Order: sequence, then structure tokens, then C-alpha cells
Amino acid sequence: MEAAKEINTKMKKPSYKSLLVENIKYRTLLTKKYKEKKAYAPKDIKKITAFIPGTIKKIYVEKGEKVKEGDKLLVFEAMKMKNVIISPMDGTIKQVNVKVGERVTKNDILIEFN
Repeated sequence: MEAAKEINTKMKKPSYKSLLVENIKYRTLLTKKYKEKKAYAPKDIKKITAFIPGTIKKIYVEKGEKVKEGDKLLVFEAMKMKNVIISPMDGTIKQVNVKVGERVTKNDILIEFN
């Protein structure tokens, strides 16, 4: 009997959290994965990132060059498809972080704008 009491005192009570969804309050347990996930960060339009792993085939711009919305920035090959990355806005190239032939991974920053 004493062993049962000892075990019960050592067990943690679940930590419930309240969530409000469309004015309805829910009481739930949060998973470890949910607690450790990154907070949402809006996409920075001034940074062009790789959307999938691939290889840089051609670069059309250089540091300091002025570009207009729709201008070609680079050619990116992924899964045997060539993707032409175009400028999302008018601006000046702050930094080109890749070279022709370089392999990049998902979310690598390729080009930055001022």
C-alpha cells in the first residue's frame, strides 16, 4: 500500500492548456512536438530562397545591380526541371549568395535585396 502511495505522489499531473477557437474554449494537452515548433514568421520578400533542393545553372544579376519586377535573377534546376527565378519587386541586389554549379538545400538564401 505504501508503494502505491509513493508511485502516485511521483506521477505528474497532466498540464492542460486552454485554446480559444471561434469563441469556443477547448481544454487540451499539448504534444511535445507542438510545444517545440517554430513560431510563424512571415516570408521576407527581400530574400529569395530555394523552395526545393537543387543546383544553380545560371545567374543573371550581380551585387549592386538594379532590377525591375519580373526581371530574371537566376536559373535553378531541381528534379531535372529548370526554374527561372524572377524578381518579385523593383530594387537593388544587396548580395548574391550562390555561384553557378552550386548545390543548395531547401530554404537556402540565394539572393538578397536592399
